[in-house]
Amino acid sequence: MGTLDGTTALVTGAGAGIGRAAALALARAGAAVVVADIDAVHGIAVVGDIEHERGRALFVAVDVADDAQVEHAVLRAVGEFGGLDIAFNNAGIEGDPAPTHECTPENWRRTIAVNLTGVWSCMRHEIPAMRRRGGGSIINCSSVAGLVGFASIPAYTASKHGVVGLTRAAALEYATEGIRVNAICPGVIDTEMVDRFSGHDAAAKAAMTDLEPVGRFGRPDEIADAVVWLASRQSSFVT
Repeated sequence: MGTLDGTTALVTGAGAGIGRAAALALARAGAAVVVADIDAVHGIAVVGDIEHERGRALFVAVDVADDAQVEHAVLRAVGEFGGLDIAFNNAGIEGDPAPTHECTPENWRRTIAVNLTGVWSCMRHEIPAMRRRGGGSIINCSSVAGLVGFASIPAYTASKHGVVGLTRAAALEYATEGIRVNAICPGVIDTEMVDRFSGHDAAAKAAMTDLEPVGRFGRPDEIADAVVWLASRQSSFVT
Protein backbone atom coordinates (compact mmCIF):
# COMPACT_ATOMS: atom_id res chain seq x y z
CA MET A 1 0.00 0.00 0.00
CA GLY A 2 1.33 3.41 -0.95
CA THR A 3 0.71 6.60 0.98
CA LEU A 4 -0.95 8.12 -2.10
CA ASP A 5 -3.01 5.17 -3.34
CA GLY A 6 -6.19 6.27 -5.09
CA THR A 7 -5.06 9.84 -5.69
CA THR A 8 -4.34 11.85 -8.83
CA ALA A 9 -1.37 14.20 -9.12
CA LEU A 10 -0.52 16.84 -11.72
CA VAL A 11 3.16 17.76 -12.10
CA THR A 12 4.23 20.63 -14.36
CA GLY A 13 7.74 20.74 -15.71
CA ALA A 14 7.76 16.99 -15.21
CA GLY A 15 10.05 16.16 -18.12
CA ALA A 16 13.34 16.72 -16.33
CA GLY A 17 15.09 17.59 -13.09
CA ILE A 18 13.03 18.03 -9.95
CA GLY A 19 9.76 17.62 -11.85
CA ARG A 20 10.78 14.25 -13.27
CA ALA A 21 11.97 13.01 -9.88
CA ALA A 22 8.73 14.16 -8.26
CA ALA A 23 6.54 12.53 -10.91
CA LEU A 24 8.33 9.22 -10.41
CA ALA A 25 8.18 9.48 -6.62
CA LEU A 26 4.47 10.35 -6.59
CA ALA A 27 3.76 7.38 -8.86
CA ARG A 28 5.78 5.06 -6.63
CA ALA A 29 3.69 6.26 -3.69
CA GLY A 30 0.55 5.19 -5.54
CA ALA A 31 -0.70 8.31 -7.32
CA ALA A 32 -1.85 8.40 -10.93
CA VAL A 33 0.33 11.13 -12.43
CA VAL A 34 -0.38 13.67 -15.15
CA VAL A 35 3.05 14.47 -16.59
CA ALA A 36 2.79 18.02 -17.93
CA ASP A 37 5.66 19.60 -19.83
CA ILE A 38 6.38 21.81 -22.82
CA ASP A 39 8.86 19.16 -24.04
CA ALA A 40 6.90 16.22 -25.42
CA VAL A 41 9.92 13.96 -25.95
CA HIS A 42 11.07 14.12 -22.34
CA GLY A 43 7.54 14.14 -20.95
CA ILE A 44 6.52 11.01 -22.83
CA ALA A 45 9.73 9.35 -21.66
CA VAL A 46 8.76 10.01 -18.04
CA VAL A 47 5.37 8.41 -18.64
CA GLY A 48 7.23 5.40 -20.03
CA ASP A 49 9.41 5.23 -16.92
CA ILE A 50 6.35 5.31 -14.66
CA GLU A 51 4.53 2.68 -16.66
CA HIS A 52 7.65 0.50 -16.66
CA GLU A 53 7.34 0.48 -12.87
CA ARG A 54 3.64 -0.44 -13.26
CA GLY A 55 2.40 3.01 -12.33
CA ARG A 56 -0.34 5.00 -14.05
CA ALA A 57 0.48 8.17 -15.98
CA LEU A 58 -0.39 10.25 -19.01
CA PHE A 59 1.43 13.04 -20.79
CA VAL A 60 -0.10 16.44 -21.56
CA ALA A 61 1.81 19.10 -23.49
CA VAL A 62 1.64 22.35 -21.53
CA ASP A 63 3.21 25.78 -21.70
CA VAL A 64 2.16 27.09 -18.30
CA ALA A 65 2.31 30.65 -19.63
CA ASP A 66 -0.78 29.77 -21.70
CA ASP A 67 -3.84 29.65 -19.44
CA ALA A 68 -5.88 27.62 -21.94
CA GLN A 69 -3.22 24.90 -22.01
CA VAL A 70 -3.17 24.79 -18.22
CA GLU A 71 -6.94 24.45 -18.11
CA HIS A 72 -6.74 21.61 -20.63
CA ALA A 73 -4.20 19.75 -18.47
CA VAL A 74 -6.43 19.94 -15.40
CA LEU A 75 -9.45 18.82 -17.42
CA ARG A 76 -7.45 15.85 -18.73
CA ALA A 77 -6.47 14.88 -15.18
CA VAL A 78 -10.10 14.97 -14.06
CA GLY A 79 -11.36 13.25 -17.19
CA GLU A 80 -8.82 10.43 -17.21
CA PHE A 81 -8.45 9.76 -13.50
CA GLY A 82 -11.69 11.08 -11.99
CA GLY A 83 -10.42 14.11 -10.10
CA LEU A 84 -7.40 16.01 -8.86
CA ASP A 85 -5.90 15.61 -5.39
CA ILE A 86 -2.30 16.77 -5.70
CA ALA A 87 -0.57 19.46 -7.77
CA PHE A 88 3.14 20.12 -7.93
CA ASN A 89 3.47 23.43 -9.78
CA ASN A 90 7.10 23.08 -10.70
CA ALA A 91 7.56 24.38 -14.26
CA GLY A 92 10.09 27.18 -14.38
CA ILE A 93 12.88 28.79 -16.36
CA GLU A 94 15.99 30.60 -15.21
CA GLY A 95 15.84 33.36 -17.82
CA ASP A 96 18.88 35.18 -19.16
CA PRO A 97 21.44 36.36 -16.59
CA ALA A 98 22.05 40.11 -16.52
CA PRO A 99 22.02 42.91 -13.94
CA THR A 100 18.68 44.62 -13.44
CA HIS A 101 19.28 47.55 -15.80
CA GLU A 102 20.31 45.13 -18.58
CA CYS A 103 17.44 42.70 -18.11
CA THR A 104 15.46 42.92 -21.34
CA PRO A 105 11.70 43.43 -21.36
CA GLU A 106 11.35 40.16 -23.28
CA ASN A 107 13.33 38.22 -20.67
CA TRP A 108 11.40 39.85 -17.83
CA ARG A 109 8.00 39.12 -19.35
CA ARG A 110 8.75 35.49 -20.25
CA THR A 111 10.35 34.64 -16.90
CA ILE A 112 7.49 36.16 -14.92
CA ALA A 113 4.93 34.57 -17.25
CA VAL A 114 6.29 31.06 -16.70
CA ASN A 115 7.54 31.18 -13.12
CA LEU A 116 4.89 33.30 -11.42
CA THR A 117 1.86 33.79 -13.65
CA GLY A 118 2.14 30.12 -14.62
CA VAL A 119 1.86 29.05 -10.98
CA TRP A 120 -1.15 31.34 -10.48
CA SER A 121 -2.78 29.97 -13.64
CA CYS A 122 -2.25 26.40 -12.44
CA MET A 123 -3.78 27.18 -9.06
CA ARG A 124 -6.68 29.00 -10.72
CA HIS A 125 -7.75 25.76 -12.39
CA GLU A 126 -6.53 23.25 -9.80
CA ILE A 127 -8.36 24.74 -6.83
CA PRO A 128 -11.89 24.36 -8.26
CA ALA A 129 -11.09 20.73 -9.16
CA MET A 130 -9.85 20.09 -5.62
CA ARG A 131 -12.87 21.78 -4.09
CA ARG A 132 -15.07 19.34 -6.00
CA ARG A 133 -12.92 16.55 -4.59
CA GLY A 134 -13.32 17.83 -1.03
CA GLY A 135 -9.70 18.90 -0.56
CA GLY A 136 -6.20 18.44 -1.84
CA SER A 137 -2.57 19.47 -1.61
CA ILE A 138 -0.84 22.07 -3.77
CA ILE A 139 2.94 22.31 -3.69
CA ASN A 140 4.50 25.28 -5.49
CA CYS A 141 8.16 25.24 -6.44
CA SER A 142 9.85 28.45 -5.42
CA SER A 143 13.60 28.56 -4.75
CA VAL A 144 16.19 29.76 -2.30
CA ALA A 145 16.03 32.78 -4.64
CA GLY A 146 12.49 33.25 -3.35
CA LEU A 147 13.87 33.91 0.11
CA VAL A 148 17.07 35.91 -0.49
CA GLY A 149 18.42 38.11 -3.24
CA PHE A 150 20.72 36.94 -6.03
CA ALA A 151 22.60 39.31 -8.30
CA SER A 152 22.21 39.16 -12.09
CA ILE A 153 18.97 37.15 -12.14
CA PRO A 154 16.42 39.85 -11.23
CA ALA A 155 13.45 38.36 -13.10
CA TYR A 156 14.04 34.88 -11.68
CA THR A 157 14.50 36.23 -8.15
CA ALA A 158 11.40 38.40 -8.37
CA SER A 159 9.31 35.56 -9.79
CA LYS A 160 10.33 33.13 -7.06
CA HIS A 161 9.66 35.70 -4.32
CA GLY A 162 6.24 36.12 -5.92
CA VAL A 163 5.57 32.38 -5.72
CA VAL A 164 6.16 32.49 -1.96
CA GLY A 165 3.72 35.39 -1.54
CA LEU A 166 1.10 33.75 -3.74
CA THR A 167 1.43 30.53 -1.77
CA ARG A 168 0.96 32.33 1.55
CA ALA A 169 -2.18 34.07 0.31
CA ALA A 170 -3.77 30.90 -1.06
CA ALA A 171 -2.84 28.88 2.02
CA LEU A 172 -4.95 31.24 4.13
CA GLU A 173 -7.82 31.32 1.67
CA TYR A 174 -8.42 27.58 1.38
CA ALA A 175 -7.18 26.07 4.65
CA THR A 176 -10.67 25.52 6.02
CA GLU A 177 -11.71 23.78 2.79
CA GLY A 178 -9.14 21.04 3.19
CA ILE A 179 -6.83 22.41 0.49
CA ARG A 180 -3.31 22.78 1.80
CA VAL A 181 -0.96 25.09 -0.12
CA ASN A 182 2.78 24.97 0.48
CA ALA A 183 5.96 26.07 -1.26
CA ILE A 184 9.33 24.40 -1.37
CA CYS A 185 12.45 26.52 -1.80
CA PRO A 186 15.26 24.28 -3.07
CA GLY A 187 18.86 25.36 -2.89
CA VAL A 188 21.35 24.32 -5.55
CA ILE A 189 20.11 21.03 -7.01
CA ASP A 190 22.02 18.93 -9.53
CA THR A 191 19.79 19.53 -12.56
CA GLU A 192 20.02 20.68 -16.15
CA MET A 193 18.97 24.17 -15.02
CA VAL A 194 21.98 24.42 -12.71
CA ASP A 195 24.19 23.25 -15.56
CA ARG A 196 22.86 26.13 -17.64
CA PHE A 197 23.23 28.59 -14.75
CA SER A 198 26.89 27.62 -14.40
CA GLY A 199 27.56 27.59 -18.12
CA HIS A 200 28.83 24.01 -17.61
CA ASP A 201 31.89 25.58 -16.00
CA ALA A 202 33.60 23.55 -13.24
CA ALA A 203 34.82 26.63 -11.37
CA ALA A 204 31.33 28.16 -11.39
CA LYS A 205 29.87 24.90 -10.11
CA ALA A 206 32.45 24.79 -7.33
CA ALA A 207 31.48 28.32 -6.30
CA MET A 208 27.82 27.30 -6.23
CA THR A 209 28.67 24.27 -4.11
CA ASP A 210 30.25 26.60 -1.57
CA LEU A 211 26.80 28.14 -1.02
CA GLU A 212 25.50 24.86 0.40
CA PRO A 213 26.17 24.15 4.11
CA VAL A 214 26.40 20.39 3.44
CA GLY A 215 29.13 20.98 0.87
CA ARG A 216 27.41 19.44 -2.15
CA PHE A 217 24.56 19.95 -4.59
CA GLY A 218 21.20 18.53 -3.63
CA ARG A 219 19.71 15.66 -5.63
CA PRO A 220 16.33 15.87 -7.39
CA ASP A 221 15.11 12.82 -5.47
CA GLU A 222 15.75 14.60 -2.18
CA ILE A 223 13.33 17.35 -3.21
CA ALA A 224 10.90 14.75 -4.55
CA ASP A 225 10.76 13.13 -1.11
CA ALA A 226 9.59 16.45 0.35
CA VAL A 227 6.95 16.76 -2.37
CA VAL A 228 5.56 13.30 -1.59
CA TRP A 229 5.42 14.12 2.12
CA LEU A 230 3.60 17.40 1.48
CA ALA A 231 1.20 15.59 -0.83
CA SER A 232 0.37 12.97 1.78
CA ARG A 233 -1.79 12.93 4.91
CA GLN A 234 1.42 12.74 6.91
CA SER A 235 1.63 16.52 6.49
CA SER A 236 -2.07 17.14 7.18
CA PHE A 237 -1.38 20.06 9.57
CA VAL A 238 1.07 21.82 7.24
CA THR A 239 -0.06 24.75 5.12
